[in-house]
Order: sequence, then C-alpha cells, then structure tokens
Amino acid sequence: MTGADHPAPGRVLLRCEHLTVRRGKREVIADVSAELRAGEIVALLGPNGAGKSTLLDALAGALAPAEGRIERHGRVGIALQSPDLARRTVFANVTLALAWWGVPRPERTERAREALRAIGADHLARRRAATLSGGERRRVHLARAIAVRPDVLLLDEPFAGLDAEVRSNLLEDALSALRSSTRATLVVVHDRAEAWALADRLLILLDGRLAASGSPRDLLERPPTVAVARFLGFDGSLDDGHELLLTRPAHVALDPAGAFEARVTRASPLEDGARLELELDQGRVYAVAPLPAPRTGDAVRIRIDGGARFPLRETSAQFETPTYPPATPG
Repeated sequence: MTGADHPAPGRVLLRCEHLTVRRGKREVIADVSAELRAGEIVALLGPNGAGKSTLLDALAGALAPAEGRIERHGRVGIALQSPDLARRTVFANVTLALAWWGVPRPERTERAREALRAIGADHLARRRAATLSGGERRRVHLARAIAVRPDVLLLDEPFAGLDAEVRSNLLEDALSALRSSTRATLVVVHDRAEAWALADRLLILLDGRLAASGSPRDLLERPPTVAVARFLGFDGSLDDGHELLLTRPAHVALDPAGAFEARVTRASPLEDGARLELELDQGRVYAVAPLPAPRTGDAVRIRIDGGARFPLRETSAQFETPTYPPATPG
C-alpha cells in the first residue's frame, strides 16, 4: 500500500509482536504485542517511566527492537511532545512539513489550510510562531501532523502543559480533526480524562509491559488485574475475607439506608462538595458528596454500587496502596 492509497476501515495498519526495546543495557519495553487499525483512535496510558515514549519511538522506526517484530502498512507519522516551530508564520510551518514529506508544491497550500481549519487554527495562519501561546502552538503542532496525511499517526502527549480550559477546548477540536475512517491514530496521554474523551480503545502500559487493552468502558467495568484497577483510579478497597472489592468514588454514595456504616476520616473541599475518605471495618473507600457534606469524624451510612472484585488468593503485593495519580472524580 502506498501513501496515496486509502486503507479500508478496520484494516490493521501497524502491528508489533513480542516487542522488546532497550535503551543502552536497560530493558524499557518487554514483550509487547498490539495492533492499530484504520478508523480507530487508541490512547496509550501509563504512569511516568512506564515506557510510553519509548514504545512510540519504536513503532515509528526511531528505535530498533531488541526482540520481536513491527509490521507497518503505509506511511507512519509521529508528532513528538515538544511543539517546536520554525521562526516563521504558522502557515509556513505547516507547508514546510508538507515539503519535508515530499508533498507536491501545488497541493501544499490547500492541504495546509484544510489542516489548520480542522484543528481550529485557521485564524492563526499569518501569525509568527514566536507570538503564539502554549495552546496555539499545540494546535499548529497537530495541524502539521494532520496535514501530511499519514496512514498511521503517533502523537506523544499532544495536550501536555496546558491549563484545564485550554486543554478542554483543544480536546474537543482534536477529536473531530483526528477522526478518520482510513487512518489509525495512537495518542500517548497522561491524564485519564483525555483518554476517555478521545479513545475508542486503551492500551495500558505498566513497567514496560502491556497490562491491558480494551475500550474505556470495558476496562473501567472489568479491569483485568489489581494493578490495572489501581492505575484506573480504583483507590478504595474492602476485604471481606474471601475477596477484595476495589472501588472508585463513583461507586460509593452516601445513603441513610445504605448497607455499610463508615466514619469520615478526611474531607477535602471541592468546588461543589467534598471528597470524603471513609473508614469501614473492612477497609477504606472514597466518595464525592455534594454540599452540605459531612465533616471529619462524622458517622455515615453508604451504599456501594459496582466496583471490581478480585480473589484474595492473588498475591498480597497487588493490594498495596497505589502510587499512581489520584482518580479523576467520577
């Protein structure tokens, strides 16, 4: 397949099998097998140091595998985390990328305009790169990647370093700009909320290994391991002697008729309520309560709807307090 062809939706455009990657003598990626299909947006998630950028570099061809194989169909484009731009206009930056990719000169103007328009940056075309804000630079960085029309697009944390409002606006525009029935897109994200907003499927990388793959909904409802559940924000745990129940705040609600009695051990203010740490005889869970919220030391009753259950025969090391970032509320 050449770059001018249009792969059918669902066709595998990139596949790695038993991929191991080393940086020097250190093994960063170990025995990873995954595939990307035309028409899907996949989010690659993992804590700092999990090997996300290394995996992306290997898939793009910038790092050679130590073991395993990578199969690519069509052109693969990568946009690195740093949105470095030439000291020219925004429009010139996009057309320079097209020239570097060998796009014929007569096509560059229209393709640059189309990409800037798709990501909501057409009004920036005449601006000098040095005058752009962080969010505007990110938009132009994405426009360059979209304009070259790769068959596989790899993005390394394209929303990093932005405040909440700017990130939210860029996410909304990026979702429509990145969606293509003929392209596979893999996006490395740091924030789970970004993955929920963008992705059809998640790849979760823990300690250099692929720990889970599936839709956001499936993995939230049925995380395959304790480690994956902890990473996805299941910060509460109850032990009934037979199995471990892990919960997210969304699973726990204050209810006078609830089956569990708990004591509030911490109440952290939120804009419209409080995040509660609740101690029970069986363990500790967390909930988000509206105002007026209970205070530290109060006795409350709660109900638990959902959560992930694991047999206690699994190793106790899996049940330790997670070191991953706290869960996004909900």
